[in-house]
Amino acid sequence: MGRKLLLANDKVEGIRYYDVYRREGGYRSVEKALKTLTPDEVTEEVKKSGLRGRGGAGFPAGMKWSFLAKPEGIPRYLVVNADESEPGTFKDRYLMEFIPHLLIEGMIVSSYALGSNNSYIYIRGEYWWIVDILEQAINEAKQNGWLGNNILGTGYNLDIHVQRGAGAYICGEETALLESLEGKRGNPRIKPPFPAVKGLWGCPTVVNNVETISAVVPIINEGGDEYAKIGVGKSTGTKLISACGNINKPGVFEIDMTISVEEFIFSDEYCGGIKNGKRLKACIPGGSSVPILPANLLLKTAKGEQRMMNYESLSDGGFATGTMMGSGGFIVLDEDQCVVKHTYTLARFYRHESCGQCSPCREGTGWMEKLLLRLEKGEGKSSDIDLLWDIQRKIEGNTICPLGDAAAWPVAAAIRHFRDEFEWHVTNAAEAQTRNFGLAHYADALEVVA
Repeated sequence: MGRKLLLANDKVEGIRYYDVYRREGGYRSVEKALKTLTPDEVTEEVKKSGLRGRGGAGFPAGMKWSFLAKPEGIPRYLVVNADESEPGTFKDRYLMEFIPHLLIEGMIVSSYALGSNNSYIYIRGEYWWIVDILEQAINEAKQNGWLGNNILGTGYNLDIHVQRGAGAYICGEETALLESLEGKRGNPRIKPPFPAVKGLWGCPTVVNNVETISAVVPIINEGGDEYAKIGVGKSTGTKLISACGNINKPGVFEIDMTISVEEFIFSDEYCGGIKNGKRLKACIPGGSSVPILPANLLLKTAKGEQRMMNYESLSDGGFATGTMMGSGGFIVLDEDQCVVKHTYTLARFYRHESCGQCSPCREGTGWMEKLLLRLEKGEGKSSDIDLLWDIQRKIEGNTICPLGDAAAWPVAAAIRHFRDEFEWHVTNAAEAQTRNFGLAHYADALEVVA
């Protein structure tokens, strides 16, 4: 069984509450950081750990912190991105709902390192019940001296505030989140300037997601060097994976990124295999925005090696034969699933969630949805597939924020790896409407997991 750092105590009865969390060793990292380390030393430990942002981009967290501008007399802010809206991703919800003090503890240490005296949790609007859980945890922490003025007698002051969003996926993009937090429409900003220089209310700001900030706790407790020994290469530490789809054991799992994709899917410790004895067809390993891979490429890299559950291995070969770790939303599809149908569902989501600022995204997502619906209904033409490819190509890289890329990549990967399935929907229009696409021509791909 892999080592657990974030979910080590998630099954302890009452861990949601302060007394139990403290009894299990909670807030030790705050004591260590505030009493024995300078803010720069905390940042250095995070840099040494190799921790990469767990929200999707995978940018080194310590390096991001070091970019923060520190002009005198100007406030600095830490904003936790809890706007977890990527379809297939729900691990941040799990942390906040069941171990809220872990996030609060990580925020205190991170805020100390960044020089923030007011830090914010911007939470997805649909997570309405978790707002009460977080605010209760914040109040407990304050009552026990971990928040407020002169924390632990060190002279450091910090308050944490929770702000509920209105359910817009676009606010998961950090600058759109900051716009919303300021009370404005959640539209992404043009960069530069970057938030590290001019963020919340024009002040230097760091935005990290829930899992990233929670991981600061074991990094400070154990030391950055020890944390870096877990995992492999640049994929250090542990990673939370939200697993769902056609598997026997959907849920949130903590892995150390040294296991293979095949082990993760078929091991009883994790997903427990494909539901109802079906065969694996494909998987979207990092949330809805990352490229889908068929079974043969999912279990092997472009070099014919076993594909591992880490940043480097999943991306091996580029988008031609690889994908991304992304947000860790692991969506498994069995042999009965229709890729065209699922791609349409994703395109519909991204069309709905586009803020409309950029023409390629505003118009392109709508056209992709229309074309995919036409193909799914058995009313499409072969030229529609080429048109879809052309549209996604003109969206990618041509928008202010990554939502355009997030909408384009699933379509590109679906056509790249399952083009014959799209063509089948054209040549077998009547049968396509039954949404029961066969897998006879995927025999080679299925052999590896038969």
